[in-house]
Amino acid sequence: MIWLASLAIPLPFAAAFAGLLLGPRLTRVLGGSVPSGERPPHSATTEGTPTGDEIPAAEPAPLEGAPSSDEVLPAEGTHAPGPAPGSAGRSPLRNGPALIACLPIAVSLVFSAIVAFTVWRDPGARTGVLTLIDTGSVPIRVGLQVDGLSAVVGLMVCCVALAVQVYSVAYMDGDRRYSSYAAFISLFTAAMLLVVFAGDLLVLYAGWEVMGVCSYFLIGHHWEERDNSRAAVKAFLVTRLGDVGFLLGILVLGAGAGSFSLGTVLAKAGDLPHTTVTVAALLLLAGVAGKSAQFPLHTWLPDAMAGPTPISALIHAATMVAAGVYVVARLSGVFAAAPAALTVLGAVAVVSMVGSALAALAQDDLKRVLAYSTISQLGVMAAGLAVGADTAAIFHLLAHGAFKALLFLSAGCVIVVAGSNMLASYGGLRRGMPITFWSMTAGFAALAGVPPFSGWFSKDSVIEAAQHSALHGGTSAHVDLPAGVAWLVYLGLLLTVALTAAYAARAWLMTFFGEPRGAYEVREAPRIMSWTVAALAVPAVVLGFFGLGADELRPHAGSALLGLLLTAAGAGAAYLVWNRDRAADPARTLGALRPVFARAFYVDELYALLIVRPVRALARLVVVADARGIDAAVVGTGREARRLGGLLRLPQNGNPQTYLTGLLAGVVVIAAGVVIFL
Repeated sequence: MIWLASLAIPLPFAAAFAGLLLGPRLTRVLGGSVPSGERPPHSATTEGTPTGDEIPAAEPAPLEGAPSSDEVLPAEGTHAPGPAPGSAGRSPLRNGPALIACLPIAVSLVFSAIVAFTVWRDPGARTGVLTLIDTGSVPIRVGLQVDGLSAVVGLMVCCVALAVQVYSVAYMDGDRRYSSYAAFISLFTAAMLLVVFAGDLLVLYAGWEVMGVCSYFLIGHHWEERDNSRAAVKAFLVTRLGDVGFLLGILVLGAGAGSFSLGTVLAKAGDLPHTTVTVAALLLLAGVAGKSAQFPLHTWLPDAMAGPTPISALIHAATMVAAGVYVVARLSGVFAAAPAALTVLGAVAVVSMVGSALAALAQDDLKRVLAYSTISQLGVMAAGLAVGADTAAIFHLLAHGAFKALLFLSAGCVIVVAGSNMLASYGGLRRGMPITFWSMTAGFAALAGVPPFSGWFSKDSVIEAAQHSALHGGTSAHVDLPAGVAWLVYLGLLLTVALTAAYAARAWLMTFFGEPRGAYEVREAPRIMSWTVAALAVPAVVLGFFGLGADELRPHAGSALLGLLLTAAGAGAAYLVWNRDRAADPARTLGALRPVFARAFYVDELYALLIVRPVRALARLVVVADARGIDAAVVGTGREARRLGGLLRLPQNGNPQTYLTGLLAGVVVIAAGVVIFL
């Protein structure tokens, strides 16, 4: 069992380096063509170009009630039309980097499936230690741990990673940096699997940090465009800020428990001093908030949409943002021993899920709608963890991984066809894109919590747990929350359900219904992309039924009915507003609140005012002090040394006549002195 898990991790890791070193060479050996020159337009920041006979997309008709130009979030860019992805004629079987990327991930998926099946048949934790590193104080056990939690999450990671790699073969066709792109996806996957299967906190931290580096390179894949490079730097810096606390939390736990081993830490968590556990849990939450894009470290995720769409699917569904939720569930015993940390987690979850759902209502960019949706749904998972519903939270994590990967890859198909990320450019796409339409419909239904799609089952289990906690004064079988926080979490979840249905219905109606708002040819995306999307629709539909075997995951009549009513209310309101004028944006009814929601309550602007500008001003002062103080002193010292050296060099000019004249003058002076004074 452990050896299968240990093989699942290094396979994509090896694929990353093999793809970088041997990918293009393998393409030539197989008789394929290696891309060179400019990257294809569809892999630019707009993530798409018109297809067909290279007809550029017309300017979308302005929507009634849309914010003014200084309020609307800008499109990710516009580029000249070009051939559709996947139409360049490069066979995937002759694409060296694609083969090196996809085959190892497929094998890792098989290994992960065997591990998950074995754990299902014979539950229990299996551990294995490769080596023990003696640090002089707390040893580091380089080993893995496989149990039910790590098995199902590892399987989900491999499924989504394989789908993204296969999809990218067509989506990134012709990109001259595809080798590095595929390699970093493989490394990203290996790092997440290391986090999932790690049996030691410092081993987990190693995978945690590698993911941060990979996200930087993948978000900034097209670094030559300034918006992309800025988004990559922002994601890297914001998550690093949280990771400082995360590392300190690990060190506090390790020092307190005398070991970094997960089993030992969890076994001793209840015996550690309350202050130690609370401080460690709060520090860990800083890293969780950064990685899982929760308030106040959530601002990097919407900007990360500048990266290629398949990367957005990978980050949102299976890696980066899922890691934070997974770590809290993995260390649930530590957080259960720190009620103050769970209280903070519950409050952060409410702000994140409600605030991001409101922001998603007003976004004009399809990918940013999905980005804020991810922050909101991660808040739902965090809410489940805060009330002690670890199983329900992980169930929603799995369901979210399925339908969010489906939604992002479906969005990629739409963007490739329309040549834009903007909802104003779409309309009536269901007629020419039936596979994408039905697949994305399943994804939106799962996101909104429509029965019997997966999101309905998983979200209901979280709501039921929050309801139980609220009705029992915040007390549950595992945690003890303040009653006020428990009610806040429960009511926040109910409000989020209605808001989620509203923004999902808005995006769905504006994309696939109404009259077309562009001159591009509407047709299905390349088969590799559309087939991948159709395959992901299956788990988005049926995954919820796998939870019927557990009592805490079964739908409960009260919470299920309430959730269904709220979903119908939110979606129904969006439909009624849209149906009044199908050419207009339903978000126009938000009125003066629309720019506030569109800018996500101006949190970015607040950070720029309170943090970015003062830091830049301080940096400018440092530059001036360095130039006029330290630098001036160093340069001045050098100048004075040169001036003094110039004076000393005068008698040492290399002229023998000068030396002889000086010698004779000295002799004359000495002789005169002898005569005069002696």
